[in-house]
Amino acid sequence: MNTSMKRVLFWTPRVLCILLAMFLSVFALDVFSEGYGFWQTIGALLLHLVPVYIVVIVLVIAWRRERVGAIVFIAFALLYLVFALGRGFHWSAYVAIAGPLVLIGVLFLLNWKYRAQLRRR
Repeated sequence: MNTSMKRVLFWTPRVLCILLAMFLSVFALDVFSEGYGFWQTIGALLLHLVPVYIVVIVLVIAWRRERVGAIVFIAFALLYLVFALGRGFHWSAYVAIAGPLVLIGVLFLLNWKYRAQLRRR
């Protein structure tokens, strides 16, 4: 495996995870249209950002423990599908949330599988 491929395989799941956290944080912005007071809005915003906190915490753990990241992100995708299926969402909602989670999980799995080669200079 050449050096540029090693870098791509190492950084892709990490960058995608950061982008996923940013994407999920956009959904928390709807609290500003609810008409709450200042402190209620701050509380609602912090509550709506809980999924983002969880994704970031898992990313911090998965940064060095790729297998944990693979398992957790794939489990998140499955949990999302279990809880969201049958709620009348458009199919694109399932793809937009579960798709990146599965992709990140698979990329962390590849990171774990090729860990020795990726760490070698």
